[in-house]
Amino acid sequence: MSQLSRKPHLLLLTIFLLNGIEFLQTGMIAFASGPIMGEIGAGPEEFSLISAAYASVAVLDISQQRWFVERVGWRRFLQYSLGIFMIGAVICGSSQAYGEFLIGRLVMALGGASFMTSARIMVNHIHPGPQRFTGIKAFAVALAAGTAAAPWLASVSVANDNWSSIFWIVVGASAVVFVLVTAVFHDESPSSSDSDTSQSHPVLLMLLASGAFLLLYSLQRTYYDFYSDGIPLVLTASVAIVALIYYVSAEHRREAPLIRVRALLNPRYVAGVLLFTCCYVILGADNYVLPVFLQRTLGYPWQTVGQFQAMGLASALVSWFILARLLPKYPSPRKFFVIGFGALAAFGWLLSGLTPTANLWSDILPALLLNGVFMMFVMANAAIQTFRDVQYDETVFSHAQQAKNMLAQIGLALGISLGTIGQQWRSTVHYDALARNIHPGNPIYLQAVDHLASQLSAALGQADAVRVAVALLAQSLAQQANLLANLDHFSVIAVIGGLGVVVSLSQRLLK
Repeated sequence: MSQLSRKPHLLLLTIFLLNGIEFLQTGMIAFASGPIMGEIGAGPEEFSLISAAYASVAVLDISQQRWFVERVGWRRFLQYSLGIFMIGAVICGSSQAYGEFLIGRLVMALGGASFMTSARIMVNHIHPGPQRFTGIKAFAVALAAGTAAAPWLASVSVANDNWSSIFWIVVGASAVVFVLVTAVFHDESPSSSDSDTSQSHPVLLMLLASGAFLLLYSLQRTYYDFYSDGIPLVLTASVAIVALIYYVSAEHRREAPLIRVRALLNPRYVAGVLLFTCCYVILGADNYVLPVFLQRTLGYPWQTVGQFQAMGLASALVSWFILARLLPKYPSPRKFFVIGFGALAAFGWLLSGLTPTANLWSDILPALLLNGVFMMFVMANAAIQTFRDVQYDETVFSHAQQAKNMLAQIGLALGISLGTIGQQWRSTVHYDALARNIHPGNPIYLQAVDHLASQLSAALGQADAVRVAVALLAQSLAQQANLLANLDHFSVIAVIGGLGVVVSLSQRLLK
């Protein structure tokens, strides 16, 4: 990418769209997973397999990005990636069965997993100074805009009984980027000697692919098999972790590795990547729990939930505009980390005290706005600080981005798994505690049954009315248990936000 076209505005638009597509398509598919499952005839277990397979291919694809770029050049690499991604999106949008959709998602991962990495590397090849910061702005705005627009666009698509338009949107955006890439980039490979060229090892690649899949699959399966088959899942995850550790150590020992692990063992970079991974774990857990909380527990229509989530995440966009004005004058990141983690703590605290009568505008939207502040103030600053010591070499910087985004895939999957396990565990504990009061000897329970039965008896008859009343109380009991489990999750998030504030004030690496 050393030879970019002298078309800065087109380059910025390319960065914006390439990064925005990644967050847009991921967010839309995650939010509309329920309707999509119904259309392709897939259950939650099958859809979780799709997610694990997609993330595994994404990890493998990201690891190979620099290897391909060094051999075909940036323009061809991006053209091939966009073309493959669009083919996958067309397969998904046209699919009517589970198998077709699975193939489409794998093809999408093969082409599109490296979009975010590519967009960020483009920024780093803009001349240092105000121009490069403008590139960072385009990258960050795309992240915020794509994340915020995803739930709204998904809700509109499904509300109009046209779920496949989710994929036609990304196909159209990708076609625009394809044209831009052709205009912006010259057909040249990065200038590097043979000794600097990344080398791929087939056995290590198989080890990375199998380790990533086994780890992600075991994490996805925790929702269904954690209590019944917990030991096999733990063993599978352990084998996967050992395989991944061996892969990293083997890359560290190689003279011409696929990813220069040795050059990435920098205290600032390691600390930044750990922070990123923790943020992705939090996002994964919240992305699972929030829709469950608003849709299933509080009973809001999912179209409404999509609109409010979009409004809440729009605060990330506003936060970035504020941050972009402050950073040049006050570059030290600590205060921004404190604000971001403070917003996360407030987000968790506000939601941990809700009741079933919570109001979307006054009780829930303020918390969602704070969540957007956390995303931008913490993650945008982490992005600026993490790569400061690895920007001296194009290859090392590319490998640093690849490693971070590979861990992001694993972090999101880990967050979803922790969220599901936590919800199962806490809802079971609360259900058992509440169920102790549901017995014929409890006068309050009997009074509630009689009251409901008297209201239903005119339409159902006395015997059926009693049975329906008991069923309604059992349903209410389960809803209360789920509500309490949701509140526990947000209490933990509040504690994590508070710990983040303490660590931000005391740490010395990212400053």
